[in-house]
Amino acid sequence: MEGDVVEYRIDRQSGIPAYVQIVRQTEQALRMGVLRVGDKLPTAKEVVAATAINPNTVFRAYRDMEQAGLVRSRRGLGTFVTRSLARPGAEDDSPLRAELAEWVARARSAGLERDDVLALVTAALDEHEHEHDKQHEQHEHDPGDRGRKQEDA
Repeated sequence: MEGDVVEYRIDRQSGIPAYVQIVRQTEQALRMGVLRVGDKLPTAKEVVAATAINPNTVFRAYRDMEQAGLVRSRRGLGTFVTRSLARPGAEDDSPLRAELAEWVARARSAGLERDDVLALVTAALDEHEHEHDKQHEQHEHDPGDRGRKQEDA
């Protein structure tokens, strides 16, 4: 896959369909800024050669991404990225990425496996979202100034 920006890796033990793995890996590359608008994805033939999966699996992944507006296939030319998912701070060279890489290294040196690290990150995200949801609910139920103005009337 010389010259291509992304190389797909299929984990046959994960229980996740190969086409979903391709979509997720592409989305991750888009979020990290590894893939950018205009970049060409590997051809189905290249993906099949690298991963030993059925070409229809690759076509399904690319079709799903096209329907989601992430890529566009051009007959005879290939499949190209049409939309980025990158957010400020998520780029490969961002300070947040560097801090996270250091944290992951500490977690791994403490003996945590990949699934342990993912569980910790997921738990932290869930906790953060739960706190955010609680704060949002409090603001919806707190009449604030509007309630006081009605009481004054």
